[in-house]
Amino acid sequence: MKASPVAFQATSTLAFDEAVARAREALAKEGFGVLTEIDIQATLKKKLDVDRDPYLILGACHPPSAHRALTAVPEVGVLLPCNVTVSVESGTTVVRAMDPAAVMGLVGAPELAAVGEEIGAKLRRVVDACRG
Repeated sequence: MKASPVAFQATSTLAFDEAVARAREALAKEGFGVLTEIDIQATLKKKLDVDRDPYLILGACHPPSAHRALTAVPEVGVLLPCNVTVSVESGTTVVRAMDPAAVMGLVGAPELAAVGEEIGAKLRRVVDACRG
């Protein structure tokens, strides 16, 4: 698994639709619900008449952790939900999840550190489960 300053990433041997299904299953297993779904491919085609490979954003929420974070620092809501993406890039399926520890670190509130670490561990497992 690769990491960037804001995300965890893995390539997958699964086809795009299979990786999306696996991501949904893994998120549910970790206690997340998918609140939003954005089909970037369809949106860009409709709005800009641009053709691109599949790219789906799943806006995932882990309610107990969201509640803890919002109770501690209400403005953290602008960083929620945790986004997980499944895309096809150069013919390869790629799964990414935001790194909540890094993102919550932007707020500078020490009480968010534990939430970021706990959710980060869950999201790493989600990405890892999508490798195939």
